Amino acid sequence: MTYVDGFVVPVPKKNLAAYRKMANKAGKTWMKYGALSYMETVADDVKPGKTTSFPQSVKLKEGETVIFSWITYKSRKHRDQVNAKVMKDPFMASFDVKTAPFDGKRMFWGGFKKLVAM
Repeated sequence: MTYVDGFVVPVPKKNLAAYRKMANKAGKTWMKYGALSYMETVADDVKPGKTTSFPQSVKLKEGETVIFSWITYKSRKHRDQVNAKVMKDPFMASFDVKTAPFDGKRMFWGGFKKLVAM
């Protein structure tokens, strides 16, 4: 079984270098505690929709882009164990959403069970 945490976050384009630096530290932290994989991607072919879309989901503003990210685990139990360790890590203890290179109020995330995998 595989379990995935997925994230979508708006990031000002001028903050992409700072976001990448933060994401690299975050990825190393999750991997250190047992995540199977960690991926952060930046929008390349993401257009606003008529009803919904990635840009609409985060109320994308001019000068921003969308980041779509995921972390994989063996199971939900494994995810919970990894995340408990990550939250105690000095990197996360020092993380301040007020100075983050993104708007955390418009970020959304969730945990997902595998439906199909190839």
